[in-house]
Amino acid sequence: MPQIERRLAALGLILPAPIKPPPGTVLLFPFVNIRGATAYVSGHGPLAPDGSLAGPLGRVGAEVTPEEAERLAGLTALAVLASLREALGGLDRITGWNRVFGMVNAAPDFMAHPRVINGFSRLILDVFGPLTGRHARSAVGLASLPFGIAVEVEAEVSIAA
Repeated sequence: MPQIERRLAALGLILPAPIKPPPGTVLLFPFVNIRGATAYVSGHGPLAPDGSLAGPLGRVGAEVTPEEAERLAGLTALAVLASLREALGGLDRITGWNRVFGMVNAAPDFMAHPRVINGFSRLILDVFGPLTGRHARSAVGLASLPFGIAVEVEAEVSIAA
């Protein structure tokens, strides 16, 4: 079993099925775009094990608590890993996490965006360790996100040939 798959299993983490977008949704882009030694990951939201959108839906600080949003950010990390595994043929090809851009569907007075995106970063660091998993990061609040999801994350990773 590949090293990262073993680590996921040891942590009790299971990657979700591919996303099942809401009916009528047209996605005109790949989830992962590989250019040379870099994989650019399109924005992902939290997924349930069957690939459907995970809830709760809504704005953090209103319909969604910060604790729920942090958990949803972890589910988003699993969704990103599932897409990377599909595109790369295996997660052991990842040699470094370069950049993570986290977006939070935030109520106007919510200010703890970094705390929410810590759910994503923590999972990546737990799975890949402090060297490979280390990444630059932004965490911003937005007035809305697609389908009412609470968290969306995009990323760039370095990959081996």
